[in-house]
Amino acid sequence: IARELAALVRKEPGMRPVLIREGDYYVCLRQRINKARKQNADLFISIHADGFHSKRASGSSVFVLSRRGASSEMGRWLETRENSADLAGGVSLDDKDDLLAEVLLDLSQSATIEASHEVASNMLGGLKRLGKMHKSSVQRAGFVVLKSPDIPSILIETAFISNPQEENKLRDKRHQKKLAQAMLSGIRDYFGNNPPPGTHMAALAARKYKVKSGDTLSQIAAVHQVSLSSLRGYNSLKSDRLNVGDTLRIPPVRGS
Repeated sequence: IARELAALVRKEPGMRPVLIREGDYYVCLRQRINKARKQNADLFISIHADGFHSKRASGSSVFVLSRRGASSEMGRWLETRENSADLAGGVSLDDKDDLLAEVLLDLSQSATIEASHEVASNMLGGLKRLGKMHKSSVQRAGFVVLKSPDIPSILIETAFISNPQEENKLRDKRHQKKLAQAMLSGIRDYFGNNPPPGTHMAALAARKYKVKSGDTLSQIAAVHQVSLSSLRGYNSLKSDRLNVGDTLRIPPVRGS
């Protein structure tokens, strides 16, 4: 599923996927965070299959970092800030007094958790369309892979591998692709609303169109030189019906 998602992300203008591992070997949890930070990641996604002692447990879940987990991580960072890398934006903690360092780290963590919740909500919506959810709302936990203070991070439990029916679905290439496509939709929505400054996506964010009386979706697509299907998909439209005053995001032109 991760490989499918990476392949889809690679085709998106302005996006670049980085896989934490390329094969079947273990990477310790802290190293996963560190690799993402070294790559200046704007989003970290951890993809899993859940398991339980009962075969009846089923459905997907999406997690972000809990406040308790954030508090414990903040203490760890403050203790080791002399050896810690800079936060996003190049803000270093090692030359700050204890109070200022704590305030800066708390601000960074709070903004990161808020952003994580937004992208998790987007992912949840896409996964709900594929089948049953184990938890119908975004969950919070202290998972280590969610603890980066400056990278929005989510963990997706795609299904229960301990459930024979769901295990079969997870092995199905078509279902794997559907899961990856649902995740990509969530990524698009998140970066469409929160493009990192100075990026290709930030420039594309300005491409918006406000619907006027008499407009049709096909006309708008033709004027902006994009396909009708891409315009529909980029805005998660279930039909071609438009309302005057709606704002449409115009998808990037391939190759631009």
